[in-house]
This record gives sequence, C-alpha cells and structure tokens, in this order.
Amino acid sequence: MPGMTNIGLYGMSGSMLFYFALLMLLPLLAQWKVKSAYNRYKQVRTLSGLTGKEVAEIILKANGITDVRVIRGEVELSDHYNPAENVVVLSPIVYSQPTVASVAIAAHEIGHVIQDKVADYKPMRWRHSLVPLANLGGNLSMILIMVGMGLSYMVSSFGVTIAWIGVFFMLFAVLFQVVTLPVEFDASKRALEQVVELGIVNDQEKRHCKKVLTAAALTYVAAAAVALMELIRFVMILLSMQKRD
Repeated sequence: MPGMTNIGLYGMSGSMLFYFALLMLLPLLAQWKVKSAYNRYKQVRTLSGLTGKEVAEIILKANGITDVRVIRGEVELSDHYNPAENVVVLSPIVYSQPTVASVAIAAHEIGHVIQDKVADYKPMRWRHSLVPLANLGGNLSMILIMVGMGLSYMVSSFGVTIAWIGVFFMLFAVLFQVVTLPVEFDASKRALEQVVELGIVNDQEKRHCKKVLTAAALTYVAAAAVALMELIRFVMILLSMQKRD
C-alpha cells in the first residue's frame, strides 16, 4: 500500500538521520568534555609547584628510565610519546606550568613510557604492530567500499566482492581503535599510581587528575564506538545487497 510504503521510507530516513547525528555528536561531545576538563584544571595550581616537565622527569627517574627525553611541543593538547625516537612531547602549557592538568597529562604520557620500557605491556605492542595495517585500512577501505557498491549495480557479484575487501581493510582500523582503549586506560592507571606513590599530588589533587584523565579517555571510547558502528553499518548493507541478489 502507498501509505505503508511512505511510512517505511520515513522510518528509514529518520533512523539514518539519527545514526549520522549520533556519529557526529559522539566525537564532538568527547572533545567538549576533554577541553572543558582541561580548561578548568589548567588553572588549578598544584601544591608541589612541579611543572609537567618536572613531573615527567621525576617519574622517569623513579622507574630507572634514562633514555627518554621530555621536550616542549608547539601545539596545545598535542601531548604524546614517540617510542621510535624515545621522546615525550608535552604541549606548551603542560610542559611549563605547575597545574593539575599538567601533572595528569604528563604522568599519562610517562605511563606509556612505562608500558614500553618497563612493563612490556602486550596491548601496546599489538597496537604498534597494527599501525601500518590501520593506516592502510583507513586510507583504502572507503575507496574500495564505495567503488564496490557502485559497481554492484552493473556487475553485482564483482562489485559486492570489492566492497567486502574494503570492509576487510576497515577491520584493521577498527581493531586499532579497540586495542587503543586498554592501552590508554592502563596508562592513566599507571599515571595516578605514580603521582600518588611519589608524593606529587595529595588526595584532592588525585581526584582532580582522575577527572582530567577520564575526560581524555572518552575521546578514545568515542573513536572506537564510531569506527565499530561504521563497520557494522557496512556489513549490514552488504549482507542486504547479497540477499537482494
């Protein structure tokens, strides 16, 4: 019946709009949460008066790590550990200011160093091994999926096969995002343990640091959720195309 057809179309349209809205809102909400926590706690000074650079160096020394340098980056919230160059890069404010945000972020990055240099943390090794495949999947998967879906209208089975190959490559990018979650959560756990054990923060400052790290973790959760949702969506589309044929 025409009326039922229209209702079905409107229902599908509404579902797709909701899906794409969710796809956009998740990362935006996570980023907002991070910036909100960061902007709040970058203004709260710690009693120790230690900058992010000093905190990082104290934790490195306490763990017997002598071959990693701590350097100042140029971009805000660009903090990261580069295992290939044995360098921890801290953004300008984190590097030079004695705030709760600086302590939390610097300690988190050193948490990654401890995973690498001391703990031999397996998920970090897995994530590192996935980088080439994840980059390939991220660059190639959507091209293959779109080309394959386009070809499916002319050469059905061949086009769907190409699209499935694209989904296979996408899987590596999704796996990278999923494996990233325990790596980041573990680095934050190690960070909190270190700043407490070394007397860098008091109990109240520890709670504040945890809020900063929890907000940062949400960005990785959102990225993994979005990647997984997209993978499932394309799998469902291709399965429906195969049933149609």
